[in-house]
Amino acid sequence: MSQPQSVPTNTVSKRLLRTSFAVVSLALGAATLTGGCTSPAPRPASMRDSQADFSTFKTFGWVAMSADASGQPLSILDSNIRAAITTELKGKGYEEAAAGTTPDLLVSYETARAEKIKSSPLRIGIGVGGVGGNSGGAVGASSSGVKNVNEGTLIVRAVDSARNAEVWTGRISRELGKGNVEPALVQSAVAELFREFPARGPQP
Repeated sequence: MSQPQSVPTNTVSKRLLRTSFAVVSLALGAATLTGGCTSPAPRPASMRDSQADFSTFKTFGWVAMSADASGQPLSILDSNIRAAITTELKGKGYEEAAAGTTPDLLVSYETARAEKIKSSPLRIGIGVGGVGGNSGGAVGASSSGVKNVNEGTLIVRAVDSARNAEVWTGRISRELGKGNVEPALVQSAVAELFREFPARGPQP
């Protein structure tokens, strides 16, 4: 009766190497496929008046909203948006205008919420064969379809009060949960939007 033959160590190592290479190649291909099917978060968009000299603007204030005009208190969301915009503008070197004074920049914003269809990402599964037999790997992919999500959009405008002319406008959209909009989401969205807002720079 013949004895089972042992597999040389160097043969096992070569098989493991081939298996690892095959799995890595399949995984990279699957990752490329997945990346091509999923949509990244929309990038913020902004426009600037090329003729405006932002170094001449020092203060900013708010355009009266409907809540202000009616005497009704601002909502929590409005308060969070204003706080986030104020933080970003101060970080750019601007100051909030004192009460009763005319600011150099008048800031306003609009919000919108809409339902949007979103494609769900592919699910990737990777399988590896045994070492003693034929080594190999396999990748399986399945799609979970589409789903409806809520998307919020914030539009911010800055107007030169002296010329009554818009000098900057920006827009950003983010996917929202089913509940209230969290302050952290507002802060991160506003911070990303205001990266392109012109800074005043050091003043003499």
